[in-house]
Amino acid sequence: MVNSHFKGDATIVFTEGVSHAHEVAAQAIGQYDMVVAVGGDGTINEVASALVGSETILGVVPCGSGNGLSRFLQIPMDIEKAIKNLNTGDVAVIDSAQANGKPFFNMAGMGFDAHISEVFSHGKHRGFISYIKSSLLEVINYKPQDYHIEIDGQIYDRRAFMVSFANSSQYGNNAHVSPQASVQDGLLDVCIIKPFPLYTFAGLVIRMFNKTANKSRFVEIINGKHITVKRKTQGPMHLDGEPEIAEADVKIDVLPASLNILVGNDFNKVA
Repeated sequence: MVNSHFKGDATIVFTEGVSHAHEVAAQAIGQYDMVVAVGGDGTINEVASALVGSETILGVVPCGSGNGLSRFLQIPMDIEKAIKNLNTGDVAVIDSAQANGKPFFNMAGMGFDAHISEVFSHGKHRGFISYIKSSLLEVINYKPQDYHIEIDGQIYDRRAFMVSFANSSQYGNNAHVSPQASVQDGLLDVCIIKPFPLYTFAGLVIRMFNKTANKSRFVEIINGKHITVKRKTQGPMHLDGEPEIAEADVKIDVLPASLNILVGNDFNKVA
């Protein structure tokens, strides 16, 4: 399939474990014009983190469960079309970000979405339906937390169900938490989901899919470049959907125009 649709010479490497994709991408800098990540947002994270600040272009063939960044960049979800896009797509320069020095490119978060990422990572089944099932099972008992947030020098003390840091607009599967987010504005959208009555949960989910989450009274969105979040204890956080336990204090910074990435032909029409 690669030979029939990709016009060029390609070296194919299969990853052998966590961080191997990062190592392969780092070794490719200066030897290849493009490194293609075949996978979801987590795989993109591993490859892109090696290419940040270089001239090497990141290409993507989406094969993940959510494909948030790929969908935002209008990269075709069909594998054959995505491979063809490696020949015909446009190169865009986009922002990236770091949380306590660890990179992310699409979305990072604390609170409920980080909790679900952790639960989801241990599940036997991937995909959108499994994610929704996990969310419905966990939302009943999840308790909001207190966050002390500083955004470009302004202080916000919030009790929140979750706090997301959006470079693109969506988590994946076209669920948009911050419909106005841009990967090229040098800013992150800090999306604070306030505590809400359980009966409104379905409405919030619907708003994400019809791109009106920013109009909900339970959603507050603040743009910023330099963000510090303090909570009472260390706890779950996700970076591009990959869960980890982060410190109680997390410092998040934007790296403007730091990654060259091949986007879909329609990206510049909607960006």
